[in-house]
Amino acid sequence: MIELLGLGETALRQLGFVAAQADSRCFLDQSAWRIIAPLPNPGKIIGVGRNYGAHSQEGGMARQEEPRLFVKLSSSVIGPGEHIVSPASVHKLDWEVELAAVVGSVMRNMSVSECMQRVAGYTLLNDISAREFQFDVTPPQTTFAKSMDTFTPLGPCIVTCDEISDPGNLDLKCWVNDELVQDGSTSDMIFPVGYILSYISRFITLDPGDVIATGTPAGVGHFMKPPRYLQSGDRVRLFCPAIGELHNTVE
Repeated sequence: MIELLGLGETALRQLGFVAAQADSRCFLDQSAWRIIAPLPNPGKIIGVGRNYGAHSQEGGMARQEEPRLFVKLSSSVIGPGEHIVSPASVHKLDWEVELAAVVGSVMRNMSVSECMQRVAGYTLLNDISAREFQFDVTPPQTTFAKSMDTFTPLGPCIVTCDEISDPGNLDLKCWVNDELVQDGSTSDMIFPVGYILSYISRFITLDPGDVIATGTPAGVGHFMKPPRYLQSGDRVRLFCPAIGELHNTVE
């Protein structure tokens, strides 16, 4: 997929043309295949913390003047239906539904509009977090807390930008065991997608296939009263009408 993205818009248009010509002979029975993460091994995954007004408010945190960035390791990526594996020493496992932007071509010190023209598309990302390593230790270990194996469910697909005209007006929802726990909109972002990309590109070159997780709305377990965390057997389901559904079970 990264190689395909690197070929640019022409290749994506050609792929769309081929797909449009497909008939029933091109389709397999669902039992014969499974969906994997659309980017199983992205070059970089960069996250933005506290980027929704309501999420900052629920955590008692002030609005930021610039994006708060962290890195997630690509080895943590899993796809739809795969299990989130909680290490035995982790007891504060939390969920975060996020819109993720997928970089389509190189971004280096670019403006907001230039960056938006280079986005390949969008997908869903569950920023699974071990809160004890994020909040209960000094100094906080955000990258470690969010990069453990299986802590980045990604998918179910990449929806190209021609299908999502306004990433700043998308509904995001998360259910845990059929209970709706997050129900927000990207319109509550403090820093919109284009600003985030432009800001990062001032300091870090973004390459095709890089994934930018743009933050989560209110409703994470850590800030519930009392706090609530994922347990073995819990089913987590993310949904965005423009992208689809991403579901995983905690092991």
